[in-house]
Amino acid sequence: MPLPVQQMMYSSNNIEPMQLDVPMEDTDSGEGGEVSINTTTNDCTFNASYLVENPTIDLEAYANNYTGLAKIYRLTYIADHCIPWRVEALKMALNYVKENTYNTNMYTHLYNKLAEALKQQGLSVENTIGALDCQWIEKKSKKGATKLEKLDTDLKNYKSNSIKESIRRGHDDLGDHYLDMGDMSNALKCYSRSRDYCTSGKHVLNMCMNVIKVSIYLQNWSHVLTYVAKAEATPEYTSNSPIATKLHCAAGLADLASKKYKAAAKHFLAANFDHFTSESADILSAQNVAVYGGLCALASFDRSELYKNVITSSSFKLFLELEPQLRDAIAKFYDSKYASCLSIFFEVKDSLLLDLYLAPHVKILYCLIRNRALVQYFSPYLSVDMNKMAAAFNTNVNALEDELMQLILDGQIQVKTKN
Repeated sequence: MPLPVQQMMYSSNNIEPMQLDVPMEDTDSGEGGEVSINTTTNDCTFNASYLVENPTIDLEAYANNYTGLAKIYRLTYIADHCIPWRVEALKMALNYVKENTYNTNMYTHLYNKLAEALKQQGLSVENTIGALDCQWIEKKSKKGATKLEKLDTDLKNYKSNSIKESIRRGHDDLGDHYLDMGDMSNALKCYSRSRDYCTSGKHVLNMCMNVIKVSIYLQNWSHVLTYVAKAEATPEYTSNSPIATKLHCAAGLADLASKKYKAAAKHFLAANFDHFTSESADILSAQNVAVYGGLCALASFDRSELYKNVITSSSFKLFLELEPQLRDAIAKFYDSKYASCLSIFFEVKDSLLLDLYLAPHVKILYCLIRNRALVQYFSPYLSVDMNKMAAAFNTNVNALEDELMQLILDGQIQVKTKN
């Protein structure tokens, strides 16, 4: 039977630990020095059918941060996981599709979801949103087909005349239209085919960004990283440019999806606020960069890395200004005010769970951040008052003992047994 945690620490002096720059033990798993993920202590598994009952986001302001499929997918995700916002989110997505795209399949899909949501709330579908707009579907289908035929004819003419630049633009135009119709498979093919007709590094970068965008929509993360690398290998690529910030954000999303949190943090932190433009709204927002980068950094950086790359980063500080709660949580974490830090994270958790890309990682990131805080609190001790430590982490002594025991068994905390 294991000894109680109190007996596994020196307790001759009633001295609380002062915070030192003692790094948490990392398990290197390749590039990025990723931390070892062990969720034995807490239930950090992701339940894909979860629901958020008390959302705190301003839905309209949130949706206005995005364009294109990013807006549609994010609103649909919120509708799937938040009953209070379900009807409103689906209405926004439906109206956006109808006003801005040729995507008749998406329109029908969203209409059916909205109709079902209205029925579940006891509301009349006819009185609330009317019948399915078959006239719009027919009109858009015809217009979409006509435009597709014209673009295809134009491309054939360009090929017959062997005009490389026109052929490249023709493939891009076709890709844009397929994307507008919701046909991402053909959009990806068209964007990829333009590569053979690129006559400058700028064209190659444009091709890479188009492929990356569609690959993000498809959540084909290996493809994203492949084309990020291709773009960065282009002679015209410069690290201090808007395109570099876009590439860092794309790579950050891919690493986040793969649970490579330290690598993801480094990418998001490398984004330059001054180079972040509205063109990125079809993928993510500046607020997303702050949240993704901040959480991944807290979960994977030691104190010196956190100070150097987050606390004193002039560029990332501008991103954090858009998310004041996260900014305050990071500051409190660094100042060892763990109860206040964790309290803020509790307050914002529901909002994070409504994020399409972050939601599957919220629990595990919270576990990693809490474990890192426990290690930082514990590391420079002469002795630890378990009652004070429990209070600092909003828990009780028994639960704290279980958490510390797991960290000790994992080798993240080194202790000596008191005889």
